[in-house]
Amino acid sequence: MTIKTVKRLAGSIFGCGISRVKIADDKEAATAITRDDVRGLIAAGVVYSIPAKGVGRGKAKFKQSRVQAGRRRGRGSKKGAPSISDKERWMAKVRSQRALLKSFKGKLPMDVYRRAYRMVKGANFKSKKQLLAFMQANMKG
Repeated sequence: MTIKTVKRLAGSIFGCGISRVKIADDKEAATAITRDDVRGLIAAGVVYSIPAKGVGRGKAKFKQSRVQAGRRRGRGSKKGAPSISDKERWMAKVRSQRALLKSFKGKLPMDVYRRAYRMVKGANFKSKKQLLAFMQANMKG
């Protein structure tokens, strides 16, 4: 029997692929004729299999420890449906309203500008459109 056939039979006996089957003595292995002879070679230690390597958990454990420490929790690490928090929605709205207010700063009386700024902070305006309407009503003639 050829070495290739011995490896194939030993692989089916071990329940592994032929790449994990190793043969210590080629000449003795070539004398095998039946599957039972291959079993005898396995018992004698002439034919053996090397253990499967597998995938280590080291990196996963390290990553898990970083997450438990509070790392890797930013917006870029989130999975699932995209959602924006109430705070982020608030910040976007206030920043856009303040930018609009800043662009009209020279055209508004200072007391109206300061009042509008405080009103933006106090969430008086739902949108930039409402803020614009307020500014146009209080603009210099």
